[in-house]
Amino acid sequence: MSTPAAPSVLFVCVHNAGRSQMGAAFRTRLAGDKAQVRSAGFARSAPTARARGRTLSRR
Repeated sequence: MSTPAAPSVLFVCVHNAGRSQMGAAFRTRLAGDKAQVRSAGFARSAPTARARGRTLSRR
């Protein structure tokens, strides 16, 4: 009997300004390797990149 594949979760936001990345980070933290987590956006939003990095690096 084979092991079932881990569920896959995709977080998508329009401007890719941090919402999908933060959602993916929270889900990864909660699920660990029990789920494949990815994030995506339709358009890049560069001005928030530094703030997003600081927010995601906090513990």
